[in-house]
Amino acid sequence: MTKPASSTIPPAQEQTSLAPADLLTSANAGVIVERTAQLRNGFHSAGRQFARGLAELINVKQQGTATVLVYEETFGTKDKMHFLIHLSSLAAYEVLVAMGTKDEEYRAQLSPEQQEEAARWDKIFVDGGMHETVLLPQFWGMYGTKADGKLERQSEVYTGSVPVTSLPGAREQVALPSDQILHTGNAGIVMHRTALMEYDFRSEGRVFAREVAESINENLPGEATVFVFEEAFGQADRLHWLIQLKSITSYYRLLELHVRNEKVRDLYFQEKVAPEKGGGTWARMFVPGSMVDVALTPQHWGMYAT
Repeated sequence: MTKPASSTIPPAQEQTSLAPADLLTSANAGVIVERTAQLRNGFHSAGRQFARGLAELINVKQQGTATVLVYEETFGTKDKMHFLIHLSSLAAYEVLVAMGTKDEEYRAQLSPEQQEEAARWDKIFVDGGMHETVLLPQFWGMYGTKADGKLERQSEVYTGSVPVTSLPGAREQVALPSDQILHTGNAGIVMHRTALMEYDFRSEGRVFAREVAESINENLPGEATVFVFEEAFGQADRLHWLIQLKSITSYYRLLELHVRNEKVRDLYFQEKVAPEKGGGTWARMFVPGSMVDVALTPQHWGMYAT
């Protein structure tokens, strides 16, 4: 059998004219807003052009404050766009709101009266189809939970003496050098996994989520990097994992790791719930049927024959 060629899908950081070092990504952003929008039939090409054009305008004008990277679902709903809006902090959201109010170039991009042809943005997307989810990098002790009694007292948020204005990026969760870390800018594929925790096990679930992420990060450096995020302004106690893969075939390395590495396998069979709570493995921590994966491919010109 002929060996398939290596991935030719360019990473999302190549969507912008800015240098990779000037971008906010899942590694260093204090907030990620994931916006999804369904393209309307007949606007497949125009919709993608509009999405990329608007993203680049924001990236250039808000360097260091906001970076927008555009993805499409690898398997799932076709023509559903995912905008990962990386922000330095929640205050950066107000900067974007002000941009929409005062920046004439930005407003012209959105104004139907000043757009050419029929590709007006208010026609491009399905009505009522835009949805946003706000993600914050997870840190120990978040939302009144505990780890081991020590870790939660070592976080930058806990030890700080001034009011919190931003959160440490998810890169702080990973003890690897930067050249071995994948993120939303340089990954070939991003898997977004969500799961809702049982209220009784909200602390245990967070510890397990970080243990799983760490087991992958330690064993697949440069091939897969997992960051854990918390959902804000939405469903309480829903965890988000961003599993950034070098390429889609890196998924085989994940499968392989969980079959051949005994230490990683044991993680899923160990008793993680205290006896006074009835004992049990990780399976008791999450609401049955709530764990969902969505694979995202960085958008590139000509994708899906557009």
